[in-house]
Amino acid sequence: MTFPDQEKSQEKDQDKFVALVSAKTEVTLPLSHFQPRSTLVTAKHPIERPRFPVIDYHNHLDSVDPAETLRIMDACGIERIVNITMKTGEDALRMIEKFRAANPHRFSTIGWLDWTGVDQPGFVAKTCAALEQLVERGVVGIKLWKDLGLTIRDARGEILRIDDERLAPLFEKAAELGIPVMFHTADPDAFFLPIDETNERYEELAAHPNWSFHGSKYSKSELLDQRDRVIARHPKTTFVGAHVAESSENLARATRLLETFPNVYVDISARASELGRQPYSARDFFLRFPDRILFGTDLLPEENMYRLYYRFLETADEYFEYPSHASRQGRWNIYGLHLPDDVLRKVYRENALRLLPH
Repeated sequence: MTFPDQEKSQEKDQDKFVALVSAKTEVTLPLSHFQPRSTLVTAKHPIERPRFPVIDYHNHLDSVDPAETLRIMDACGIERIVNITMKTGEDALRMIEKFRAANPHRFSTIGWLDWTGVDQPGFVAKTCAALEQLVERGVVGIKLWKDLGLTIRDARGEILRIDDERLAPLFEKAAELGIPVMFHTADPDAFFLPIDETNERYEELAAHPNWSFHGSKYSKSELLDQRDRVIARHPKTTFVGAHVAESSENLARATRLLETFPNVYVDISARASELGRQPYSARDFFLRFPDRILFGTDLLPEENMYRLYYRFLETADEYFEYPSHASRQGRWNIYGLHLPDDVLRKVYRENALRLLPH
């Protein structure tokens, strides 16, 4: 039993405590300095080498030393890396030769579509001829980046649509040459939203406002619809949707894409962050499409980066940081997918082999 005087005394003590705590915690902390550390105690299963040899189908190696990259590959069980060169013209040919000279069995190259002269007559015919030359020099695919549909303009000054029928010969030429077309269409959903207090990637966009496509002529959904119309028109062409076909936040859309078009693969590059925060849905996605998913990182080769990817795919570890602070894409951690061996074997290597020349 508590007496009235005791109650008043307890209330005063509580008020003093609250005032003291408030005085100590009234600190202005910039959001960029807030780096919380999880207090969860969970099992950790670091993986030095993958269960099966790996082909990294999506990386950008133009700036790296091939010899050092080979050392990292050997340390991490990487059989081959596909370099998506961002060079064009003679520079692209030199880049192809740079990695061929280093080791033709460990490196392959996907070319970058050169939009120079897109507003001039004969652009498509010239580009088809250039594509033939690239394939003759060993290119194993061609990539179309997000500038198509967002920034590239035609002779009239209009944004060039992804599904512009004038581009159709490019996709037919790819089918003729037997190489896949990789689409990086649009960007994460957050990049198309206002940079405000509701945007889950506010810090990233506030630091890089030029990454925002909010207010673009076409919404992200419209851009993906345009891409899908191209895929529908060219059933003989093989397509690769980079970054889970830019649908990692909406796996239902990625599922519809793969269900509808048998000529499409997706890679998981730079999307462990999104897939790993929805481990149940992501695991179901891998189990449903084990023959259509490609391993890729889109991060410069580094031992810890690769080993975190292996941990993500192979273990059931909970709530751990994804590849690195430098590539963090939001204030969340990820969960392992604990994929079975038959799926890992396909995702790590076998699916990529079907797209690479033998």
